[in-house]
Amino acid sequence: MNRREFLKYQAMGILWMVAGGYELLLPKKSVAEPFPDIAVVKGATAAATRAAVELLGGMKQVVKPGNRVIIKPNMSFPTPPERASNTHPEVVRELAFMCKEAGASKILVLDNTLSSKERCLEKSGIREACKAIDNKMVFALSDDSLYKATDIPKYKSMIKTEIMKEVLKSDVLIAAPVAKSHSGTGVSLSMKGMMGLIYNRRVMHRQYDLHTSIVDLCTILKADLAVIDGTRVLSTNGPYGPGKVLHENTIIASKDMVAADAYAVSIFEWYGKRFKPRQVRHIKEAHERGLGRMDIENLEVKSIAL
Repeated sequence: MNRREFLKYQAMGILWMVAGGYELLLPKKSVAEPFPDIAVVKGATAAATRAAVELLGGMKQVVKPGNRVIIKPNMSFPTPPERASNTHPEVVRELAFMCKEAGASKILVLDNTLSSKERCLEKSGIREACKAIDNKMVFALSDDSLYKATDIPKYKSMIKTEIMKEVLKSDVLIAAPVAKSHSGTGVSLSMKGMMGLIYNRRVMHRQYDLHTSIVDLCTILKADLAVIDGTRVLSTNGPYGPGKVLHENTIIASKDMVAADAYAVSIFEWYGKRFKPRQVRHIKEAHERGLGRMDIENLEVKSIAL
């Protein structure tokens, strides 16, 4: 089922209901599944990005010929890659190239930037990096006409929002966040990054419970693949910085965005300390609501160094 069909079924009210504890909602790994739940690669940025996706079976496991693909990086700030407030351009370019290799009919790199969109696209380096693939691929969308009011049937806090129309038309959504700290949520990773695909994110801070509304949003914007850029980790003073930048040279990939976020929380230092995934409330809520798994100790993790 692609994203358009999923949204259609939601609108019709055909929702999957399960009685009992949240454990029943957790996906069960098939014994025959040859790929790990989480792939972790240390090495040069582009090569590590490709290797992490290949460990999961390759982009063709996610993107089928003719699919419309959205890649959602962090590119909200007019800062260069070394500041670690935006996703590394090489991560985004490599993902886009792999989507093209897999036969995607359209690939868009989208964000709703918090600063001047032109300066963000330029200073982040992402638009320039992707020009070799398509010079009309990277956009910052700020016009409200490019968004559509969308109900959130499984909400706990945020009942509706406005989502980019291109995202609603897509077949595949790839989260490509940089690993960084955040003053409001502790960390900003793939789940938190979905806020960049809606028109009014401020309402999530002011009107709704922020952690719960992030999970609400991810019930309809659930990434098919999460690739976390841990090449540089903004360990303090996120999301904008400047702050303490850790040079970890690490890429984390998973088809479970909750698991990817949970693993990133567990392996990096945040604010000079170490934390467990359950200490980040939106990760814990997403696990409890069946959107993915934070119990990384029970998942298969494959790590390599290039």
